[in-house]
Amino acid sequence: MSTPLTAEALNALAADIRRWAAELGFQSIGTADVDLTACSEPFKAWLAAGFHGEMRYMAKHVAARLDPTLLVPDTVRAICARMDYWPADTSPIAVLKDPTRGYVSRYAVGRDYHRVVRSRLARLAKRINAAAPGHYRAFTDSAPVLEKPLAAKAGLGWVGKHTLLLDRDAGSYFFLGEIYTDLPLPLDQPDPADHCGRCTACINVCPTGAIVAPRQLDARRCISYLTIELKGAIPLELRPMIGNRIFGCDDCQLYCPWNRFATRAAIDDFNPRPGLAGSTLLELFAWDEPTFLARTEGTALRRIHYGQWLRNVAVALGNAPYDPAITAALEARLPHLEPMPAEHVYWAIEQQRRKRLSG
Repeated sequence: MSTPLTAEALNALAADIRRWAAELGFQSIGTADVDLTACSEPFKAWLAAGFHGEMRYMAKHVAARLDPTLLVPDTVRAICARMDYWPADTSPIAVLKDPTRGYVSRYAVGRDYHRVVRSRLARLAKRINAAAPGHYRAFTDSAPVLEKPLAAKAGLGWVGKHTLLLDRDAGSYFFLGEIYTDLPLPLDQPDPADHCGRCTACINVCPTGAIVAPRQLDARRCISYLTIELKGAIPLELRPMIGNRIFGCDDCQLYCPWNRFATRAAIDDFNPRPGLAGSTLLELFAWDEPTFLARTEGTALRRIHYGQWLRNVAVALGNAPYDPAITAALEARLPHLEPMPAEHVYWAIEQQRRKRLSG
């Protein structure tokens, strides 16, 4: 257990934690209790509906997700942190409107956030522990943790209709991280209001209709799921809706009015790597596996393997306007492909053939 501190000492430490967090590049920090009883039935209903698709890890350790003390015994608080990631101008809308270019979700064009956020949270935890010895464990999308409900309880924002956390002054282009602790820090107050109001921009703009109701996401239709989490074939009926999105999707955020207030990343780690913020699909499809591994080293794109990469780019090429160079590139790949990406290449060739005949 943590060394007992007076209320005055805990308040002073909370102020220090905010200052230390800012020095480490976090834009906001808050503290929540770990009672997630209100999340239990909605989360279990989401799983029962099968909305998690093949993300079987979501159905594992349900009890630990809903009760942090089962993950880290003696936890009484979650210190929740926000780090903005929106990179320098990468013209996301312009890339999306150019079907010959590949769109990578803007959270993934720079360094892998798992490495950046968690390492800095670990440094923060070490500094807190030096001031008040106790139990501290840092997480960033790396364990069965219900990040968004905890962050909302900690006053970092509210869960928007697109299921992402929103902040009135920062939108939603940020990563979340947590430190579980047995230190009874003073609690921050959540914002009880739903600032989405009547707006349904995120629901209306979703290319595949994955947001089936406010704050209800059917991941099986989500482009981020289809291009990242799904390891096998992308359903035929959804392929045309993916457009030129080859890793993730930002549409529900790009068109959210609150993201008018989004701020740029405060650290250089999230600046785009060469070739990831809008290269042509033909350039990206030409990458062999060593090139793919070299270009994506240290980024979140390593969440997919090379076969998934070719699958995703092939679908985008199939969705592109007819170009004989596309057909030539697709056909040249076929003799060297595993069955899964090859099936998508065949599909893309057929889409290009139809466009040629109809054009």
